[in-house]
Parts: sequence; C-alpha cells; structure tokens
Amino acid sequence: MIKYLRVAAVSLVAIMLSGCRIVETVPFVDIPRYMGLWYQISANEVSFNEGLVGVTADYTLLEDGSVEVFNRGFLNTLDGEVSEITGNATIWDEETNSKLKVVFPGAPDLPYPNYLIIVLDDIDYQYAVVTDPFEYTLFVLSRTPQMSENTYAMILGQVEALGVDTSDLLLTPQPE
Repeated sequence: MIKYLRVAAVSLVAIMLSGCRIVETVPFVDIPRYMGLWYQISANEVSFNEGLVGVTADYTLLEDGSVEVFNRGFLNTLDGEVSEITGNATIWDEETNSKLKVVFPGAPDLPYPNYLIIVLDDIDYQYAVVTDPFEYTLFVLSRTPQMSENTYAMILGQVEALGVDTSDLLLTPQPE
C-alpha cells in the first residue's frame, strides 16, 4: 500500500510540475466494436517500439470485462525477428470507455489510465488515435494495413485540433 501511495504521489507531482493538461478523449467507445485487429499506421518511436515495423495490436474482450492486448511487430523489416507481448487492459472510465489502463509484463503498473482514445471513427470504427496522459506515446491505428493520404491528413488535423503534437509521428511500414 505504501508503495502504491508513493507512486501515486510522484505521478501527481510530475503532472503538476509539468503543467500537463489532460487531453480530451472521445465521448464514448463501444468496447465490443473496438475489439479485433488494428494496424499501426504511425507512432511516436519510444523504447518499446523502436525499430519495429508491421506492428499490430489485437484486442480481445475477456469474460471479466478486461481486455487482452496482443502486440506484435517485426524488427527493422517485415521479415525481421518477431517481437510480441501480451498484456491486459482494464476500463478506467466506464462512462466513456475511452480511458483504459494497460499493463504489460515487466512494465510499471501505473496508478492512472495510460491508453487514452482521443480520435475514433465512431461510425465504422476503421481508425483510432491513442496517447497517454503525458502525450509521450501517440499511435494512429487502422483496421487495414494501409491508409489513404487524405484520411491520414484528416486524422492528423483532428489530433492537432486537440492540441496534441504530431511532429514526432513516424510512418510504420506495413505489408501491402
């Protein structure tokens, strides 16, 4: 319990000192519709996805209401070494379902949601954009491995309208 309180206190102080604002999430996510395979179209490159291409995330709703998260990518080339990890997500905000807390083996179990859905094709669920409270990570996701330039530009416009910096996004090579 003491450890949890220390982590919470440090996190709160970090947010306050950074002047961090909480980015607005989408008003509602239909979790069953969100499940399934998503392709990473672009992302901020961070330590856990550095050098990965052909990245996908596969979400499965479990009986207890949590979500199995299976991430997979290939190192440097589409026929490179496979890198995969399975984690678990819990819905943090059950009113909107747009804030989740994802935990992977070996990663810290943070006391706040770290998967914020900030853009979503709320009609067909064909694209989504996800970040974290610090906007350190940013992922543009699609149901298909390729996305038209017009759709991508429209999505980036929506993200930028939220005040989120998109300048560090790198396109993720995917199979044709």
